[in-house]
Amino acid sequence: MEVVPAWAPAVGFTLLPHAGGVLGSKITKKEIPVWYQSLQKPSWCPPNWVFAPVWGTLYTSMGYGSYLVWKELGGFNEKSVVPLGLYAGQLALNWAWTPIFFGAHKIGWGLATLLLTTGAATATTASWYNIHKTAAYLMVPYLAWLTMASTLNYRIWKDNCNKK
Repeated sequence: MEVVPAWAPAVGFTLLPHAGGVLGSKITKKEIPVWYQSLQKPSWCPPNWVFAPVWGTLYTSMGYGSYLVWKELGGFNEKSVVPLGLYAGQLALNWAWTPIFFGAHKIGWGLATLLLTTGAATATTASWYNIHKTAAYLMVPYLAWLTMASTLNYRIWKDNCNKK
């Protein structure tokens, strides 16, 4: 008798990254109309409505990639410790950015967190490449977005460093 349906791990891994996104959105929604709106931002800053669908797509993509790696390696075991550990680390860093940047208004620490996230996500992608190429390729849009987000965070930090 099968306790967990065959599709359940795919759905669970795919949805897991959204958990931090949903929790983070509660902080973000409170801070956008007042604090974030008051910050000087570069002309190329995406409009606010872009962030939710982009993050939703990126979380789904990386989550499904983690499922592919987990499945390819036969679940949680000695072989999966590094690739899934790197993934968990970068995901934790990703989730930490919102409370740091939006919650605590620590723009510089937000940048440091994003740079660490980018490094960990790059290491994750590299570790996945020899395990499941599709999983690694599913991380590429995320890496591109992290690059843009880091650049944006840097500009906001630089342009608002004298603002209380």
